[in-house]
Amino acid sequence: MSSVERVVDRRRRQRRCRGGGGRVDKPEGDGGEAVEDDGDHRPRDGPRPGRRPVIRLAAGEPDFDTPAAIAEAGISAIRQGYTRYTPNAGTLELRKAICHKLREENGLSYTPDQILVSNGAKQSCMQAVLAVCSPGDEVLVPAPYWVSYPEMARLADATPVILPTDISDNFLLRPESLAAKLNEKSRVLILCSPSNPTGSVYPKELLEEIADIVRKHPRLLVLCDEMYEHIIYPPAKHTSFASLPGMWERTFTVNGFSKAFAMTGWRLGYLACPNQFLAACAKIQSQITSGACSISQKAGLAALNLGFAGGEAVATMVKAFQERRDFLVKSFRELPGVKISEPQGAFYLFVDFSSYYGSEVEGFGIVKDSESLCGRTRSGRCIRGRQVRKDLLCCFSLYTTSCSGEDQEAMVLLESPVSA
Repeated sequence: MSSVERVVDRRRRQRRCRGGGGRVDKPEGDGGEAVEDDGDHRPRDGPRPGRRPVIRLAAGEPDFDTPAAIAEAGISAIRQGYTRYTPNAGTLELRKAICHKLREENGLSYTPDQILVSNGAKQSCMQAVLAVCSPGDEVLVPAPYWVSYPEMARLADATPVILPTDISDNFLLRPESLAAKLNEKSRVLILCSPSNPTGSVYPKELLEEIADIVRKHPRLLVLCDEMYEHIIYPPAKHTSFASLPGMWERTFTVNGFSKAFAMTGWRLGYLACPNQFLAACAKIQSQITSGACSISQKAGLAALNLGFAGGEAVATMVKAFQERRDFLVKSFRELPGVKISEPQGAFYLFVDFSSYYGSEVEGFGIVKDSESLCGRTRSGRCIRGRQVRKDLLCCFSLYTTSCSGEDQEAMVLLESPVSA
């Protein structure tokens, strides 16, 4: 090794020691670190005297408590000493229950050895991408997207390929847009329905058109994030992509307990897929975290025993989300220049404020883009583009399910004077 090579090698090693030059240089954080580090961010005691109430719209989680039957199952597990390691793939009783759920609710047939229980659906997604992607592969992500998807691709040394959608199509991917981007490097297509952050739900007919394109590309796999499947508003209906003809063998179905069952802090998700892919994902998990929390798995089992689609406990939360959605959609549509696609599921609104770009706000200056708009309103979050995502769960008073004076006040705050 020459003297120059030694210097370059030493500097490279120094950068790695400082956290630079490694794999983690590629992805960005998911934007939720500040929220997650903020402890209990729900204002149970209300605003401080003399200050406006803070409506936090960053973390995508329900404001409801975990249903009592689920919480009691977790407490009982602790009291009974169910606090040791479980199998890497998850307990057999939970994997059997997941198989039953997928069969009864999604029309999918899996065996327990085709189920991998993880510490949240995010881990399930990441492991799927890591298991099948090689350097140079492409991961196709319809936009708007959950910010973690492209970063997962980068962590796997793959290249994220963003597929634009339009508000006029309710942010649904057009089959021709997908077909135009596919090539020999295309490895994974990520679909999220109901969508985070738009709330769009893919109808079965559109999924069938996408499946027709997937069939023409033997190397292409599909990762379907179905985390919000139970938070859906009639007449929309959820269809699992793996239930379509010929797609079971090509699909990673990811789901979990965080959203529908208000269990975000329990960290429990799962992956269902063919054995050869499952085995690869299980190997990765065994070297990262091993099995999911034993207590959470008992709680997850109780969640699946609440009944079809979560029973009354989930239906009550969904009813509240729908009331909030209806109020907010109506309210935003009354604001001049605002465009909105009415969400059919999840608990987000994706609102287009681009008509305000270039406007001047007294005491603030020019609204240049979505980032400066978020800085002005301080009640939204920038999601790479012209729109701003808003969580339905916080736009109402956190512990009510009907429109209150405070909620209307919050909407009025968005109507600060803007001069064209």
